Amino acid sequence: MNRRENLKLLFTGSVGTGLLMTGCSPEEQALPPQAVLSGGTKGYRTQEERQRDQELLSETFFTEEERRKLGTLVDIILPKDEESPAATEVGVVDFMEFMMKDQPGNQTPMRGGLMWLDYEANEKFGKIFNELSNDQVIEIVEEVAWPEKAKPAYQGAVSWFNMLRNLTCSGYFSTEAGWKYIGYVGNQPNVWDGVPQNVMDRYGLKLEEKYLPIYLKPEQRGIVAQWDDEGNLIG
Repeated sequence: MNRRENLKLLFTGSVGTGLLMTGCSPEEQALPPQAVLSGGTKGYRTQEERQRDQELLSETFFTEEERRKLGTLVDIILPKDEESPAATEVGVVDFMEFMMKDQPGNQTPMRGGLMWLDYEANEKFGKIFNELSNDQVIEIVEEVAWPEKAKPAYQGAVSWFNMLRNLTCSGYFSTEAGWKYIGYVGNQPNVWDGVPQNVMDRYGLKLEEKYLPIYLKPEQRGIVAQWDDEGNLIG
């Protein structure tokens, strides 16, 4: 298993709808009265939102043993390679910690899956999950990582691993390292070199040479254009 295989599964829909991750299940769409926030400034978080975040950050959900399990698994899902750091290096486990508190409906299935790891490890190897060798860990992961190949008896564990994979990717690709890996550059206003030359040639078009020195260039963005009284661009 490698990161490209996991991303292929994720983006082709093979891991399911991901409702457990997104908080979009029907029962979670209806917000309770206390979830309605007031005030705030457009583009910023309200005081209530900031206070809620601080409350969540002050709480602890995962035990140290559970964090070790997650660290092992997220680095299998998105390991370090020549291009990018591993999932644990960019704080994916911390992201999951926050998400479990932000969307408490995920807590029971997440903790159930982490408990299942110990059950499966004991059944196969007579040890708890955190005591397994890397090869033994991979043997368990292989049972649940491929939804279309998994045995019927593992369907519950497959659903849990799908949620784990969704959360891992959500956390990873909300970081700068994740953006760089997928080539996301965000909005870049006023950075455009004009119509590509091959397109201009195709249609027999060219820029007027007299304007070439004063056309806006990417490095000049932010400079306000100037026009003469007859509407000609002069700088």
